[in-house]
Amino acid sequence: MGGVGVNTLFDEEQLRRLIANLKILTGVPANILDPEGRDINLFRGHPPFCRAINDLPEGHERCIACDQCKIRHYTAERGFQFYRCHVGICEAVMPLYDRKNPLAYLAVGCYLDDSPMEEQWEHTRALLDWWPGGPDSLKEAFFQFRQYSQQEVQAYAETLEALSAYIQLKGMILATEQTDAQKLALYLDEHYMEKLSLASISRHLHIGRTKLCAIAKELSGGETLSYLIARRRIDAAKRLLLQSNMPISAVAESVGISDYNYFSKVFRSMTGTTPSTFRKKVRGQ
Repeated sequence: MGGVGVNTLFDEEQLRRLIANLKILTGVPANILDPEGRDINLFRGHPPFCRAINDLPEGHERCIACDQCKIRHYTAERGFQFYRCHVGICEAVMPLYDRKNPLAYLAVGCYLDDSPMEEQWEHTRALLDWWPGGPDSLKEAFFQFRQYSQQEVQAYAETLEALSAYIQLKGMILATEQTDAQKLALYLDEHYMEKLSLASISRHLHIGRTKLCAIAKELSGGETLSYLIARRRIDAAKRLLLQSNMPISAVAESVGISDYNYFSKVFRSMTGTTPSTFRKKVRGQ
């Protein structure tokens, strides 16, 4: 998935035009995800159901987490891997390679298969217990999804697999070397839940400690490396508080802070509120 040392450049104009044309021809939305599974925001025409989910902060966070999870668990030997997203909608993802490393991922989705719509709705309904006002308020939007047969989906997938070679040929996605600042940011993204120190990060990134402190100051707007690590952990904690019902002590542990009181102190210093108040306020409880 890219790894330290690789930076991905996207020709957004060409890719946006290509994705818009695919939507016109097939009716199926497509999009590009970066090597970590983050949407590079080329596509805006989501169906009403997906638009409603993404317009709610909690729903948007769940969609982001779902995208990143499917990248981490891509196991197909080649081509598309099909699955249902966190609210039961059909999607698929395929890596776009530079030699043998994925530079990005082509994602398609926002459709239903040709099994009975009511059965698919009941599956989705059971996944929406967190939706404000209850899941039935989304039923009308759900029934606006288009259905595709397995044959239609397979034909579309094979066409896109061929298209991936065209994307590579035209240089729409390219790999370049990462800057030291990008290496540090990516390293923290991937290791914030572990025990970190100036010495260990310096050793793993092969960057001197003095230079590492200067880079951290640049990335954090004048703060220290410790602050940068803490900020990354609190960002992750906010997502967990939003998306899950994990006890706050378990949230703290999962982002690399084993001391509950220290976690609460850091969380409050960075957000202005306690973890429990943050969870209640954002969820509207």
